[in-house]
Amino acid sequence: MKKFNLLLLMVVFVYTAYTQNPAYRIFTERGEQVSYQEMERQLSQKKLVFFGELHNNPIAHWLQLELAGDLYEEHGDQLVLGAEMFEADDQLILNEYLEGTIREKNFREEAKLWSNYHTDYRPLVQFAREKELSFVATNIPRRYASLVSMKGFEALEGLTAEAKEYIAPLPVAYDPELPGYKKMLKMQHGHAMKERAKNFPKAQAIKDATMAHFILENRTENGLFLHFNGTYHTNNQEGIVWYIRQQQPEVEVGTISTVQQDETGSLSQKHRGLADFVLVVPSNMTKTH
Repeated sequence: MKKFNLLLLMVVFVYTAYTQNPAYRIFTERGEQVSYQEMERQLSQKKLVFFGELHNNPIAHWLQLELAGDLYEEHGDQLVLGAEMFEADDQLILNEYLEGTIREKNFREEAKLWSNYHTDYRPLVQFAREKELSFVATNIPRRYASLVSMKGFEALEGLTAEAKEYIAPLPVAYDPELPGYKKMLKMQHGHAMKERAKNFPKAQAIKDATMAHFILENRTENGLFLHFNGTYHTNNQEGIVWYIRQQQPEVEVGTISTVQQDETGSLSQKHRGLADFVLVVPSNMTKTH
């Protein structure tokens, strides 16, 4: 983890030294620039915090680790981590690794890890392991999301009771009028397989619903749950956040969205309102994959 931090710090230093754009800036939803410290101070008072990332952006991954460390300083073992990048049926093997029961070699060979796990998510898992924190695999197994994409929500009803343990309780609520889902459907307009195109946003919704389910199931009353996910799962308070509020509207939620801009001096109008805090990184920042 120290090597990872050092590498990212070197990237930030070199980039800032040789360009006019800083490596990142943070803005409120209204476009007011704030410091990282102020963002962290406000988010530390929430119960659920969603860090929306661009999956290949090193600055977002670095700040995720920084935020986890700073929130741990305030909340200690009442901090719970969770991530889209781990599927619910891998929770057992993830727990076994965190607890030191199995070797990392076994974990990496048997869990369904993303291709950029080593550079982007391993530091978070190692942090949880070192601090003895819970790390929740919140996402639906991809085979079931694929099933919804092909056949709709109805296909999930035929699964076994054991399989349904890895999914949000059925039937799941679904609002096709949410802008995010409507945009996804529009992207599929003219798709040769029209029925499957209609199911495309439903596959996104079952992911959002399942992540919300496992977050609420594992959060503690006096703690803080920090969740890592792609920005599209929480932008505009939709996706996971929408499902959270269907079940626990009173819970205090904080959101971060990561965006790219050619110029980082101000927040583009199109990015305003995406989240409580918007992390702006230069468009030409190096990518992890």
